[in-house]
Amino acid sequence: MESLLTTDACTMPTAERPLRLAEFDALFATSVRSVRRRGNDVRLHLAGTEGLLERVRDLAARETACCSFFTFTIEGTDQDLTFDISVPCARQEILDALAERAAELSS
Repeated sequence: MESLLTTDACTMPTAERPLRLAEFDALFATSVRSVRRRGNDVRLHLAGTEGLLERVRDLAARETACCSFFTFTIEGTDQDLTFDISVPCARQEILDALAERAAELSS
């Protein structure tokens, strides 16, 4: 978790980072059904209620605005959503921490 809150590659003010992490935590805990590592990316399978797709799109857009090293691909519907997250090799530790958090909170 530390690397998610302290990375120098993020332009978000430090005080706001715990709030964003809480948004990801809530998404992981309520909607993630599986986490699959694939080299330099992670595939999350999500399922949820109406508005999930828009919620994921909004969160990904806001995260990309402050952490431009993330690449997000979102496909599917509120009930069956694939959320792919990738990073350059230099930012792998951040992706690892995010994937670990998703796996822990979704189980």
